[in-house]
Amino acid sequence: MPNIHLTEPMQKYVQAQIESGAYANLSEVVRAGIRMLMEKDGARQFYALKADLEQAAAIAEEGDFAEFDARAFEPDAFNR
Repeated sequence: MPNIHLTEPMQKYVQAQIESGAYANLSEVVRAGIRMLMEKDGARQFYALKADLEQAAAIAEEGDFAEFDARAFEPDAFNR
């Protein structure tokens, strides 16, 4: 189990969270913080993908694209 070193303001905040009943102990507070970071990273990935898609759409709208031939790409899919 790793040791966790918190600044004094962080220690006070965690203690207040525990005393308020929001969390039972330090481990719960740390897990909640890690879950939030994981969610934030997921959101960051989502917005990066969204930006990439918007850029691709803008390029396509300018006419800079090639027609996609599904039959040439995956001919076996059409032989059923």
